[in-house]
Amino acid sequence: MSNTIYISDLDGTLLTNNAVLSDYSKHKLQELLQDGLMFTVASARSVVFMGVVLRGLKLPLPIVEFNGAFISDLESGRHEIINSIETEIIEDIYQLICSFKCVPFISSFNGSEDCCYYQQIINEGMQWYINDRLLHQDERLRAIANFTDAFCDQIVCITIINHKEIISELEIAIHERYGDRIQTYHYENSYNPGWYWLTIYSHKATKAQAILTLQAAYGLKNSKLTVFGDHNNDIEMFQIADCAIAVANATVELQRHATHVIDSNQADSVVRYIHQDWTQRSLLKLV
Repeated sequence: MSNTIYISDLDGTLLTNNAVLSDYSKHKLQELLQDGLMFTVASARSVVFMGVVLRGLKLPLPIVEFNGAFISDLESGRHEIINSIETEIIEDIYQLICSFKCVPFISSFNGSEDCCYYQQIINEGMQWYINDRLLHQDERLRAIANFTDAFCDQIVCITIINHKEIISELEIAIHERYGDRIQTYHYENSYNPGWYWLTIYSHKATKAQAILTLQAAYGLKNSKLTVFGDHNNDIEMFQIADCAIAVANATVELQRHATHVIDSNQADSVVRYIHQDWTQRSLLKLV
């Protein structure tokens, strides 16, 4: 068995442009996992979404969700690690968001279940967010009259969806006020062009930190780490990896941090690479 851990992003990387795992990739991963492949995923998505698109895969390691805010068991949804935003700055962040005339989605863990709180839907980008979660049977959605009622939860992510200019200005204002206490990402929704997302997390919530935690917890510090990604939120993950692989559709900035660039996410390139690399390494151990 190879001593390599393989960790992949989902959207734009392991998944197709329709946000699904192709039949080829699913079947091949099932075969490799049965043979002992050490594989998991690290994504900005929730365990609810992952449970749908990865149904049928028995992963040997927990998944990294919400860019590292949660480390969770895929099958049960149980969170092993929760990196929530500091309680004392939540309300202030919310008031700042309101001053930009934006309405957030607030993702949390309330002690027994995951929640995604929302109020009024003020633009098409926010409506896409709701529709996408309904499509994937996401039971976290909670309409709430007053967001402050949710501030006693462990808040792991605040998502704002609006036009590019507003998102950019809001991100600057948040960093000016909170500095290194938070981590933010902003990007255009590739499934809903023209609408930009700003996601706010704890400074502890990064894919890189989550992966290092996984390696330590599961005795894998000495294993080779191979990661796959397509967007700038994968940069830190690339920086800690032995082998950092960008798909051809990855951002220019991420490709600068890559050790290899493979075909696009539409070509099953992640699983094809894993299959070839896993097979070669397994054969070398027999020599």
